[in-house]
Amino acid sequence: MEDLFKKFIYTGVGLVAQNAEILQKNVNDLIKKGKLTEEEGRKVVDDLVDDTNGKKEEFEDRLKSVVNSVLAKLDLPSREEMKGLKTRISELEEELTATKTTKMETTVVKKKPTK
Repeated sequence: MEDLFKKFIYTGVGLVAQNAEILQKNVNDLIKKGKLTEEEGRKVVDDLVDDTNGKKEEFEDRLKSVVNSVLAKLDLPSREEMKGLKTRISELEEELTATKTTKMETTVVKKKPTK
């Protein structure tokens, strides 16, 4: 799911970058035609970049909120919970192995040699 989230964000960033290039070309054309000064053109592009960065952060926050909400409704364990469970399973496996080894050693010691 995390990969899907990243792909979605990168696609959005790519679209914004493409739109910024188109805007820059249009602004350059307006500057060449004398309809905008270079300063005005720079301001338009800077405003777009600033606005886009703000919207990107807002969008990421909203998307994270939606994803967290969906995960909470599905009642899936978090990454931390999964790590804890894996650690606990490893500990139990070690205990089980130690117990089996101890039982085998005890069994071997209790057996009497046959004649």
